[in-house]
Amino acid sequence: MTMKKILILGAGRSSSSAIRYLASNSISENWQISVADLDINLAKKQISGLDNCIAKELDISDTENLNSEISAHDIIISMLPAQFNFELIKTCISYKKNVLTPSYQTDEIFSLDSFAKENNVLVLNEMGLDPGIDHMSAMQILDNLRAKGALVKSFKSYTGGLVA
Repeated sequence: MTMKKILILGAGRSSSSAIRYLASNSISENWQISVADLDINLAKKQISGLDNCIAKELDISDTENLNSEISAHDIIISMLPAQFNFELIKTCISYKKNVLTPSYQTDEIFSLDSFAKENNVLVLNEMGLDPGIDHMSAMQILDNLRAKGALVKSFKSYTGGLVA
């Protein structure tokens, strides 16, 4: 089986849990994880002692190198600030690479829906804490209540992200 290559863009604090999770499953799942950041030392620190991980220095404004990295990987995970995601997602779709982000699904990103479908590319947004896990855990609670016959008339959820 061919090793799947995962590219994580951004090595800040918000990416540490994803990096550790992917690395902990990398041997059994046959994954190679590349962690790319403008600060190579930060990327190296994030992968220190982890299996199947490579640190890469990458300036995302260098489109030639960014495109090269995207094309060389199977799945792209953007942990970059949200303002970079539209162009990044558009590039990933053009290279037919599935992409995940923890950021909100904006109208601008949603405008890429047809382009993604035409290229058979999965774009998953809102896969972080807030938004993301809060939505999934809320649905789990609501589904369990409904399965027991409960009628939920109102549901409010309050959450906040940790400062990265």
